[in-house]
Amino acid sequence: MLEPWKIGKVIRIENETQSTRRFWIEIPATQNFEFVSGQFVTLDLPIHEQKNKRWRSYSIASAPDGTNVIELVIVLLEGGAGTNYLFNHINVGDELTFRGPLGKFTLPENIETDTFLICTGTGIAPFRSMISYLDNNNLQPQKNIHIIFGCRTLQDALYKNELNELQKKLPYFFYHPVFSREAEVCEGAYKGYVHAVYEKLLQENKQPAHFYLCGWKNMIDEAKEKIVAMGYDKKAIHLELYG
Repeated sequence: MLEPWKIGKVIRIENETQSTRRFWIEIPATQNFEFVSGQFVTLDLPIHEQKNKRWRSYSIASAPDGTNVIELVIVLLEGGAGTNYLFNHINVGDELTFRGPLGKFTLPENIETDTFLICTGTGIAPFRSMISYLDNNNLQPQKNIHIIFGCRTLQDALYKNELNELQKKLPYFFYHPVFSREAEVCEGAYKGYVHAVYEKLLQENKQPAHFYLCGWKNMIDEAKEKIVAMGYDKKAIHLELYG
């Protein structure tokens, strides 16, 4: 049975990068919007007459915190009807129609293997939610969790300060930013693309692992191919496809 459509009110908007914005949405009909980190919502935007051409889905970037406010982080796509509407027509105080929470792209209750969260761009959203939830609830996974986050430049690295601080705080969490267009990178960061990073980490210490992939189709297709080539079962790969 499908989730019913709900009304959300935009209560805050911030520019995160030149082409990325954070939207905070309050759901007045409830005091506690319940969801699991990794889930998404689908917005119904007035951009087309056909229903299925109006729907745009975005992972929730905030962690469940007992309130009725969620955060979405959205990149402006050239020629994208949905993101152009959100960037050019939505202001604080406006309402959005949405359905959710939806999806099963979530961590298991017990993390029994090292876990690699591999993403590009706004694909960081569900993983930021997951790590924030573990931190906020003082949960201590038995195994390590790695976020491998690819983007073009340091300016494009969403939540970089927050993730760096969490890495210092949480003994099980490792943050690996990867930049494709930076001439020089600081210690702990990489030049190039995400694939070389998880391949390097697993060559150094091959162990049972699970992989969560979030981002554009090309990255996900290449990652699946490389992970299987390293000897991992396809069942160890979980994905959330953007676009």
